[in-house]
Order: sequence, then structure tokens, then C-alpha cells
Amino acid sequence: MSKNFSGTRSVPQGEAIQRAISLPWAKSVEISYKSLRVRLFRSMITVGSLVLAVSFLAFVLVNLDVASGILHHGGDNAAALLTLAGYDVDPATHGVAMTAKERWIVILSLLVCTVGIVNAQLMSVTERFSEIGVMKCLGALDSMILRIFLLEAAMQGLLGAGIGALAGFIFSLLAGLVRFGTLSVAYLPWGSVLASMGIAVLAGCGLSLLGVLYPALLAARMRPIKALRAEH
Repeated sequence: MSKNFSGTRSVPQGEAIQRAISLPWAKSVEISYKSLRVRLFRSMITVGSLVLAVSFLAFVLVNLDVASGILHHGGDNAAALLTLAGYDVDPATHGVAMTAKERWIVILSLLVCTVGIVNAQLMSVTERFSEIGVMKCLGALDSMILRIFLLEAAMQGLLGAGIGALAGFIFSLLAGLVRFGTLSVAYLPWGSVLASMGIAVLAGCGLSLLGVLYPALLAARMRPIKALRAEH
């Protein structure tokens, strides 16, 4: 950056373009929301996969919280009861952990969810080649395209993860009532339950953003002429 003859600082061309072309966050959110409404069925596929994966994760985590509450208040009899119920109880630390089988099932369900999101987002990008090309011809920067796709993923992630965490919590409580009766509710550590649900929601949002990252970068880096000429 240097000074021109009038004594004012000259701005590099790239920086001048960045300043001249701007897209407010409120407008970005509006565009993302309208895009999701137009492609409601495609969005529901992504949200549905997140609901299933996050609900299972929340179910497992809250189940552990239920078992931990019973173990903390029930002593040795509770440890024996939980062991018979299939929980991995550590007598030394008086803690309850996931079994190896549960861990692998959770990991596989999250991987399948991520693959499904990537596939759905790639198809969404393919359908919107012309739209992306028009936006770029009108002056949209790569960062703006990327922001719109990430906002869409964040909205889907919050919705799907929120519903999934709530569903997992409800089913976990029902399973606890069937297995252990009212003890599962009486000794429930609500602080740990809220933390588990928060972890499940964050995991769902993270999966949604991770799944859209590659399709979003692909869309943002497309040349306008290539996007307009693409056959769907």
C-alpha cells in the first residue's frame, strides 16, 4: 500500500473490491432461509439423518447419566443391577461407561450421517449451478457463496440436532422407567443430562457443517461461465 500524489493512501485493487462488494449477515440469513424453503424436501433429508444420528447419541449419553445416578445413590446393589442390565460398571471409580459395542455403533451412525449429508449437499450444489453462476455474475465473492451454504448447514444442524437430542432424551427416560422404574427419574442428575444433550446438539451441528464444507468450497470456487453452462 502506498500514497498517491494527493497525499492520500491508495487501496490495492483486491481490497477495494472486497470493500465495495458486501453482503450483510441479515441478508445472508434471509437468502439461506429462503433457499431451504424452496428445497424443503432436500433439506428434510439432511435434517432427518441428523435427527436419527443425534437421537441415538443422546439416547446413549442420557442412558449413562441415568445409570450413573442410580449407581451413585444405590451402592453395591445398584452396581449389580446395572451389570445385569448390560452396563459397563467400574467398581473402583463407581462410574458407568459405554460398552465397546455401543461406541462402535455410535461412531458408525455418525459416519453414515456425515456421508448422507455430503451426498445431499453435493446434489444441492449441482441443482444450483445456474443460481451460483448468476450470483457470481452479479458480483458475489467466493466468501459470500461459502457463507450462504454454511448458514444453511447451521440452520439444518440446529433443527435436526435439537429435535434429535430431545427425542433421545425422551426415549432414554422411557427406557429407564421400563428397566429401573421410578429410580431412573428420582436419581437423575439433571446437570449431567443437560450437558449430554448439549454435547449431542454440538455434535449434530458439527456434522452438518463438516458435511457441507466440501460442497460449499466446490460451489464457491466455481467460475461463473462454467456454472452457467453446466448441464444438470
